Amino acid sequence: MHAPAETTKPRSQTWFFGHSTGLATLSFTEAWVGFSYYGMMSLLTLYMTSYLLKAPHEAHILFFAPFHAFLNGLYGNRQGPALASSVTGLYSALAYGVPVLGGMLADNFLGRTRTIVLGAVLMTAGHLLMAFESTFLIALALIIAGMGCAGTIKAQVGGLYSIEDTRRADAYQVFLLLFNIAVIIAPLVCGTLGESYHWSWGFGAAGVGMAVGLVVYLAGQKTLPPEPVRLKRAERTAASHPALTRREKKTLIVLALLLPVLAISAIGNQEIFNGYMIWGKKYYQLVFFGHVMPVAWLLSLDAFISSGMIFGVLMFWRWYEKLRGPVDEIVKVAIGAGFNAVAPLLLAVASLLADQGHHKVGLIWGVGFHLVNDLGFSNVYAIGMSLYSRSAPKRMGATVVNAFVLHIFLANLFVGYLAGLLESMSAPSFWLLHAGLIAGAAVILIVCARIFRPILAPVGADEPDLAEVAG
Repeated sequence: MHAPAETTKPRSQTWFFGHSTGLATLSFTEAWVGFSYYGMMSLLTLYMTSYLLKAPHEAHILFFAPFHAFLNGLYGNRQGPALASSVTGLYSALAYGVPVLGGMLADNFLGRTRTIVLGAVLMTAGHLLMAFESTFLIALALIIAGMGCAGTIKAQVGGLYSIEDTRRADAYQVFLLLFNIAVIIAPLVCGTLGESYHWSWGFGAAGVGMAVGLVVYLAGQKTLPPEPVRLKRAERTAASHPALTRREKKTLIVLALLLPVLAISAIGNQEIFNGYMIWGKKYYQLVFFGHVMPVAWLLSLDAFISSGMIFGVLMFWRWYEKLRGPVDEIVKVAIGAGFNAVAPLLLAVASLLADQGHHKVGLIWGVGFHLVNDLGFSNVYAIGMSLYSRSAPKRMGATVVNAFVLHIFLANLFVGYLAGLLESMSAPSFWLLHAGLIAGAAVILIVCARIFRPILAPVGADEPDLAEVAG
């Protein structure tokens, strides 16, 4: 049940293109969060492999010796590009894992607004500290902690509208649209500045972007929804929490077991932010009209294709189900994983052609890879989230959907290991390994679709509203 404060109208009734100014505040703040994070991600692996982890710069990093020892214990002995890939993998994994803790901090201690402000301050400081070699690890820690706190902003969007307000779904669409636009722009700005001029310029641009987001959020505080009422400990203990039914317990077990399988299916997509950047710099022909295209622009290409593919996949399934009837969500996810397995095969072929011909391949191979990969990932991620929200016990919808994102956490941990193999394996073998692992996950998902179909049907008479769950 939502607290009474969640169902009240927002403080401001000023409208912005059909939505409250509170939505504008939250959407633009989240866009700057995305700009700073993905702008920095477009440079991270390249920065380490091309500059930071080379002598004498590595010796300047504070606390690096014990951190390096920890990574060696986690991934095995790593040096050079393999070490950079491990750092990126662990960083990305933690960035997806800590929002759960940020939500707990907001719900039980600071409240949503103060938690988001804290997150924005930490991220701004972290991005700016990335401009200095010595504070590299401190900067990463601050950004990770900031991401955890800033993730609470998604809950505030839901608080702008009552449960009965049909504009909630539209609000989340606007929210995600501005975020995707920021993700497209970020590598173009930060990546270009970092690769073409100086690394500190790119990281500094990410920090400035996050500072702008903080200003936007603080300036719009009066338009934000009131904080939800937090029950006292005694009241929470006295509240009624009926035990889960036997079927609900089975459903939760199945959903938990699917997480590592989904993680394997996502390794090709998450590799885009890691080993793919190193591979692309070596294998793609990036000189156009006498100018070298920054490798970071590949992330903008992926974000652009992904934005359109998500919409296209949703429209396709609507059309298909009108003709042939409904298709189980886990079947759609398995189909998506199948496409994800094909995408690395294109890079394996491109690598083989480049190695045999002793030349770089055209970017058309990259366009093909991103098209196929994003087609698959749009099914796995968007429809997978729908699967988890529909299958979960209704009173645990938000918890289960948050748990779904943990498969990205697991995928990034695994990618931190896999990307390090690019240095010791041939490029064709590297991408064939990814394709084989993802194909195995797709097969398991197909088997699960047949075995667990009755268990993964919606629990309860009413289907959880995805916008409500996100709130």
